Amino acid sequence: MDSEGSPSDLTHHELLNQILSMLQSIRSDYQQLSTAVETIEGRVNVLAGVKQLYDAVEDEQESAPKAMKSRSSAREDDGGSPKPSINSRPPGLLVAEGVPGPAQSGMPVSTGTSSAPAISSRIILTTYPGQSGIDPLVMKWGHRDPIQRGPVVVSRSQSTIRRRNAIGAHGGSYSIYHALAVANKNLDVEHKPDFTNTNPAVTLGPFSQWVDAKKIVSMDPLGHLAPWIFTKLINDENIHIRPTIAITKAHMKLPEIEHSVRSSRLQVDGKICLNGTGELAVTKVAVEPVWYLPGVAERFGIDEGVLRRSLFENTGGSFPELITRGDIKLFLPPIGGLTVYCFGDPAKMSDSNVRLALRVHDECNGSDVFGSDICTCRPYLIFGVEEAVKEAQQGGSGVVIYFRKEGRALGEVTKYLVYNARVFPISANFVERYSRLTNRTAGKRGTDRE
Repeated sequence: MDSEGSPSDLTHHELLNQILSMLQSIRSDYQQLSTAVETIEGRVNVLAGVKQLYDAVEDEQESAPKAMKSRSSAREDDGGSPKPSINSRPPGLLVAEGVPGPAQSGMPVSTGTSSAPAISSRIILTTYPGQSGIDPLVMKWGHRDPIQRGPVVVSRSQSTIRRRNAIGAHGGSYSIYHALAVANKNLDVEHKPDFTNTNPAVTLGPFSQWVDAKKIVSMDPLGHLAPWIFTKLINDENIHIRPTIAITKAHMKLPEIEHSVRSSRLQVDGKICLNGTGELAVTKVAVEPVWYLPGVAERFGIDEGVLRRSLFENTGGSFPELITRGDIKLFLPPIGGLTVYCFGDPAKMSDSNVRLALRVHDECNGSDVFGSDICTCRPYLIFGVEEAVKEAQQGGSGVVIYFRKEGRALGEVTKYLVYNARVFPISANFVERYSRLTNRTAGKRGTDRE
């Protein structure tokens, strides 16, 4: 055999190269097909979610036509339901003193959907109900029909600022960074997001709680579908409407979970626990806070006006519309949101016929991320994940809800101060002492869990 090889060897070599080339081509085609399928699935999920909302509305209308007609007749007999005054405000709500009235506020009158930069020498401190140019979109929190309920609108873009029906800003605590980017001219304040192919990865709902104004008061149950439900408003009136909930799928790996697999506490099933390294398939739901102020006040057993005043005064007067806009009932606070980690079929989260393993966990950066031994938060979190996976593998549902409020919303600075103080003096009654120190440092009592 010469150094160049025999003809048969060359033939085999060429054949293998051809096979390899074909496999690479098939792999590339498969990847493109997978991407296309995922895109289609996302669009189908949105269409399914919107359709289910409207199906629920139609079922309700068909099941009680007589009752609806009776209510309509009663309103006609009464001469129509009284409409709230544009200057109405919740009981106990104070009127801001020393703030210019509508005529002096300097609010420009809307002249259409101008694309001119929303930069002016005038600074608008607040707005008022009935003010010239102010025309908030209707918000009927808890209404069964999503169109009649209305979208959450808080954008300050030129075409939307006069139509807002919510106070605050999108992004929760990240809204401050958004403002910084605008000030630094790294972000156009008029930027209109493109939500193409950002559809929810799974279909959730609708559920009965979505149409009860008292059941859900701190998030928008339609937040994951908003841009697709209210397409007409976005396109026809140039209203900026953004999701406050996003749903995606992912894989996650935790060293403790790998150890659980290797020690046979968790079993590889190929669907939830994917392999021997403990890689987990998970559906993730990110939620930004949207507060329905009457409902939040009721939950705490306080007057809505008291709540509004406290939010205004104890944030350095950051949101004056809490005082001047009693007609606006929604508030998007600058706080952390939450993330839901669902293991198994997301549809089973609401199925009362199956078991649910649930861990509600407050963020603890030191322990959860960096493994600090000063507290036991990460072990609690890992235990919650492991039990959620086990339950999902047994046909139930496993969920971990992760709140972004460090130390029960005390913040890391206060939490570390309490950590330092708890070292001295040494006491046998740890829980009682920790609770007392938390109260002394933060003015807030600790919990038995700590």
